[in-house]
Amino acid sequence: MTGFRSGELARAAGVGHQTLRYYERRGLLAEPPRTTGGHRLYPPETLIRLRAIKAAQRLGFSLGEAAELVHAAPRLRPQPTSRPLSERLSARLAEVESTIAELQVVATTLRATLEAGCTDLIECAEVPRCPVPFGAS
Repeated sequence: MTGFRSGELARAAGVGHQTLRYYERRGLLAEPPRTTGGHRLYPPETLIRLRAIKAAQRLGFSLGEAAELVHAAPRLRPQPTSRPLSERLSARLAEVESTIAELQVVATTLRATLEAGCTDLIECAEVPRCPVPFGAS
């Protein structure tokens, strides 16, 4: 049998042993066969799956969403997914761009607040030139 023992796989993927077990419980990884000595022996393609999961998470997808993306990969699961990868990536990109726009507004307000010399939010709330948005949102 060829493959990775738990420690080898964890090191190669940059995750902990417990992450492997957790992913198995969540159904992201199949429980691997065991050697005659009782050690888990993960097939080589498990490393690719783990790297894909971690990449999806770095792109801002939740673990559940990463699981859907990995299960949707044609080589890993033949059943078609409800939404193609390009559609999911486009939706995620729109979310990220929206968040960036919101954060740019916050950054602009913080800069303006610093420039206005605000030192106390209570006092600043009473000054018309204060850029902090005190109204309801």
